[in-house]
Amino acid sequence: MNFENRINRWKKLYEPNPTKREVRFLIDYPNPDNAMPILSAENKQLRIDWAKRLYEWQIRNAESYEDDYLPHLNPLTGTEIIAEAFGCEVRYPENSMPFALPLVFDSVAASKIKVPKLEDTPLMLLFEIMDELKRFAGDDVLIRLPDMQGPMASTLLIWDKNDIFLAMYEEPEAVLELARKVKELFVAFADEWFKRYGHTQYVAHYPAYYMEGGITMSACDIGSFSPEMYRDFFAGELDELSQRYGGIGIHSCADSINHWGDLRQIDGLKLLNLSPHTEEQFFQAFEFFKDTCAQMHYRFLSERSNITPDDLEKFPANCRVVLPLAADNLDHAKQLADIYGKYR
Repeated sequence: MNFENRINRWKKLYEPNPTKREVRFLIDYPNPDNAMPILSAENKQLRIDWAKRLYEWQIRNAESYEDDYLPHLNPLTGTEIIAEAFGCEVRYPENSMPFALPLVFDSVAASKIKVPKLEDTPLMLLFEIMDELKRFAGDDVLIRLPDMQGPMASTLLIWDKNDIFLAMYEEPEAVLELARKVKELFVAFADEWFKRYGHTQYVAHYPAYYMEGGITMSACDIGSFSPEMYRDFFAGELDELSQRYGGIGIHSCADSINHWGDLRQIDGLKLLNLSPHTEEQFFQAFEFFKDTCAQMHYRFLSERSNITPDDLEKFPANCRVVLPLAADNLDHAKQLADIYGKYR
């Protein structure tokens, strides 16, 4: 199936200074026949089979209605993968995503952490999974990035938060030193991923928006910190990674309004995905970032209600917006595609 029209619409979305409101939309509805397996190494084949079924389901949907979703191979992970590579124990709850337990509890232990070789880490499992998926779907298929939490975000998983928050005040260099080690492995993994699977066209780790170049990551932890601490511990790495990979897409479910001014300063910011905590903040975000980047925000953190066509008129006339739309079933998805397709 040819997705050239969809890809061209995404390319236009990323062009700066639009002359009109640019609207794209991604429709999602539950697939009861493809329950997510526990994402452990022992379930490697179950994970591969799940991803194959998901890809086939995406293709069927793309043939059934015209939104802006692009079918892709999904090497589903939780936030744990970088922390696990440093030795963190991982828990695998049923019907939920895995998570890492802290490995170190003070600066002395943090200083002893060594950067592992990529080939010696559990990250290699993701390459095995993706290689098998590509043999199934072919070389031209789009691939979704794993959930690579940024270096500081993974540092906050490796070092127990009860101690690291205090260390950020009392021993900031110790925290930054561990973050530098984490970044070394993060970059090694990202470089190898793009080398193997390409960097020209892919799908973001979350949400599933299309990207060309750049890298995508989460910055959910910033909601726990002041703007000054954001600048001390987060801003530098986001700028560096954006420069290294030619742009960046950022997801944050934090209450991040205090950091909007700093986020707007990130050079190469391509798309921003926030979860504003009030209705007022939701519309403020589109106004605040209208001249900065494309935007895909969830209306509420706990209730992702659809934007109505009337709501679109509240957005700035020249903003670039991606709408996440929730459908109940295939028929509902078709209805939404017909309604919102008029607003592209």
